[in-house]
Amino acid sequence: MEYIVKFLWDEEARVCVATSEDIPGLVLESGSVDALIEKVKFAIPELLELNHAAQAEKIHFIAERYMEAYA
Repeated sequence: MEYIVKFLWDEEARVCVATSEDIPGLVLESGSVDALIEKVKFAIPELLELNHAAQAEKIHFIAERYMEAYA
């Protein structure tokens, strides 16, 4: 089973936030993407077990960052 995890940079809080529509309860944050990936890798198996879902065979990470365009 493949799960999609989205990373979104929160400029105000200066952290990257991980969420997933596929994994209920997944909401983690960190100041770096690499550290957040490690947190997510440890959290996913436990969350999937709690939600009685199939364990992950693959995790697809999608990172997004929005900023205002300056002219």
